[in-house]
Amino acid sequence: MRIVKELVKSDIKISIFSWNGKYLLKFEQGDIEQTYKIDEYDIISEDDLDKLITDEFLKDLQQQFITMNKMFTKHSEHIL
Repeated sequence: MRIVKELVKSDIKISIFSWNGKYLLKFEQGDIEQTYKIDEYDIISEDDLDKLITDEFLKDLQQQFITMNKMFTKHSEHIL
């Protein structure tokens, strides 16, 4: 697995990896993460991966993090 890039935007840690013919876009906030896989053949250049990380996409990611956190808290409160 090769690290292509790491950065932080809007309190979200973003790691981009290249592995097994795919790019993995990993987004982390606290203890929760979301990973998206993109076939390397679907991207012309690694620079195009930055174009996927728009403000609108980050806003949607943030909403998903909120939903994931609520779900995890709800289902784990009896064991944690």
